[in-house]
Amino acid sequence: MKINYKLLGAAAMVSALPSCLPAEKKAGENTQPNIIFMMADDHAYQAISAYSNHLIETPNIDRLATEGMLFTNACVTNSICAPSRAVILTGKHSHLNGKIDNRFPFDTTQITFPQILQNAGYQTAMFGKLHFGNNPKGFDEFKILPGQGRYYNPEFISNKGTEVIEGYVTDLITDLSIDWFENRRDKSKPFLLMYLHKAPHREWEPAERHYQEYIHKSFPEPATLFDNYEGRGSAAKEAEMNLLTHMNWSGDSKLYPDVMEELGIEPTTDWDLKPLKNREEVMTAEQIASWDATYKPMNEEFKKNFPKMTEKEKMQWRYQRYMQDYLACIAAVDENVGRLLDYLDENNLRENTIIVYTSDQGFYLGEHGWFDKRFIYNESFKTPLLISWPGKIEAGSRSDEMVQNLDFAQTFLEAAGITPPEDMQGESLIPLLTGETDKWNREEVYYHYYEYPAVHMVKRHYGIVTKEFKLVHFYYDVDEWELYDRNKDTLELKNVYNDPAYAEVVKDMKAKLVDLRAKYHDSEELDQKFIDMYDEK
Repeated sequence: MKINYKLLGAAAMVSALPSCLPAEKKAGENTQPNIIFMMADDHAYQAISAYSNHLIETPNIDRLATEGMLFTNACVTNSICAPSRAVILTGKHSHLNGKIDNRFPFDTTQITFPQILQNAGYQTAMFGKLHFGNNPKGFDEFKILPGQGRYYNPEFISNKGTEVIEGYVTDLITDLSIDWFENRRDKSKPFLLMYLHKAPHREWEPAERHYQEYIHKSFPEPATLFDNYEGRGSAAKEAEMNLLTHMNWSGDSKLYPDVMEELGIEPTTDWDLKPLKNREEVMTAEQIASWDATYKPMNEEFKKNFPKMTEKEKMQWRYQRYMQDYLACIAAVDENVGRLLDYLDENNLRENTIIVYTSDQGFYLGEHGWFDKRFIYNESFKTPLLISWPGKIEAGSRSDEMVQNLDFAQTFLEAAGITPPEDMQGESLIPLLTGETDKWNREEVYYHYYEYPAVHMVKRHYGIVTKEFKLVHFYYDVDEWELYDRNKDTLELKNVYNDPAYAEVVKDMKAKLVDLRAKYHDSEELDQKFIDMYDEK
């Protein structure tokens, strides 16, 4: 069944859930804040103009920074999609919630903050991309994409079944959210809305309205586009995320298979040619015609130039193709964030509403010659985070404190007046949001990545990060340490672990790392347990 939504303007384990409505709440009065959690998939902070406008302007997302707080040191505990989402929902590190990578299933016995809010009287809804599980717990209503989902004419799974909705996924997720506000929101209850975009996830397929504008744009190259990884260990050298050698020619760069065959370009991976075939199977004739009107001329131009292109020029071409499509996807996200913010403003829903905009992790936009994420290195580890809460957060404020996706659950529960479960591991951001910074005492954060050997071949590693330094241990098939001076080496090009000048820093950071692993209940025994489970799988 196809529905055009543009025409529209789990009780499990309930007994274990905390329920704590604020004592001062009067009958019929919502003193608990509404919560809107906006998240895009793989949205790099470099592609938000509130952080830097060297690539794109994002005026609507920027509104949240203008009206609220922008975090410059927000980061993740594990830079990969499904584990990040599990950390957000549970408030626990990957080794405790069990979702260490994209392969292993989510432990459905875990209690999530939406379940707790729902049990405390919140109306809850989720629209968009969850990425794991087809029946998210703690939601009165949901409509989510199966797995990665599609950009065009996507399928959605809901409480009532499955349906295909014609249109562009970023627009549709917003349509669904506004439709929920218009037709099913219970105005007697506070609400939690999880508004989760698929974009700008690979393979970066833009909305039709942005095809022509972005395919003709040119973007500045990052300083490290041609990084040779000298001064670092084997992990950076062996990762398979290079734009020229590991990005798919058809799926990612949008070359047609017949053009690849004519030029003698071999598919990069087994799925290189599949996305184009999948698009053709689900797109309408009109959509295919619009696609071809943009991408066929690009293919013809490439055919003429390819035989005389140097390796450097091929790399530069692939970077521009990547940015054109990736940033076009961001343009649609920004427009739709604006649509939702406008709706909230027009319906007086901002005053007592916390709005968070973030990503499930950072992303490489050509830095170090890479795309994708996974590393503890800055572009992958650091995420955008902008939070608006009128009357609570000073407009236009900024924070450089070390905050993580681990912290969202406690933040929302404290805002709602609910005591979080004791096994949650984050720190509430409320003191930072409300200006009580003397109550914030975190100086370092912990990171652990597990998915190896696997796609992109980023080695297993864990580490500790402060404002000044980053200490990393790569393990499993290697035993390598790296230390970066975050103030002197902002591009993270020089490992100073063996530099005598940093001997005391290494000693201090290693001691702190031992303490941090103990604090979060991580250990070598758990490392080995997950290695064994992975090898068995």
